[in-house]
Amino acid sequence: MTYFVSLNGPDNSGKSTQVRMLAESWDGFCDLGPVHRHDSVSWSRVSGTGFSTWWFTTSTTEKLTHLLFSSHEARSRARPPDRIGLLDRGWHMLLATAIATCTVKESRSIESAWSRILALVGTDVPRSAEIPVLLMPSLDTERSIAVAQQREGHPWTGVYLDYQRYLHHVLLRMACQGVFAEVVSGPSHGIDATHALVHRTLTAHSVGIPSTPHLGKGGRPS
Repeated sequence: MTYFVSLNGPDNSGKSTQVRMLAESWDGFCDLGPVHRHDSVSWSRVSGTGFSTWWFTTSTTEKLTHLLFSSHEARSRARPPDRIGLLDRGWHMLLATAIATCTVKESRSIESAWSRILALVGTDVPRSAEIPVLLMPSLDTERSIAVAQQREGHPWTGVYLDYQRYLHHVLLRMACQGVFAEVVSGPSHGIDATHALVHRTLTAHSVGIPSTPHLGKGGRPS
């Protein structure tokens, strides 16, 4: 049985938009959103103007990884028993986030950071059945980053740009490993076309959403 559907991808790939569209398409879904919604007290302590410094400099890899995955566990427990939870960034996305951050924070290789994070998490698979879909502006890292920055409206610089490059590399490596049920890529895919592909993937996995895809109003992915 499928308990969760997750939309994953780097910044500005359309995750939040697709979660919202899925939630509106079928009442069998429950939009559980991002992890910070489920441990607002802990996240509020580190959010604000100093968030980037905390994330990349002052926090330890142990503390950040624990916060990501303990918040995910709280989010998982919030799923109503008769509905499928929609996740804005699922288990594998959180793993990729932790790996990319560790790579930057501790000046490690991706392979070394991957091993370190898996040792902290204690498993390489989510504990609850999840259908993960990956959204990528492009399968080419530099092209994908360029599209994402264009959608952002300003360029990324410094440590955040380094982090995004590592994040793209980790996600694409996961895709090659067959982690994701579907990889939707290409800036030419509009919001509705992307939703149709996501819908088709979930139908193939026997998730009982209506046969007619939701038609959105268009606009900028988020």
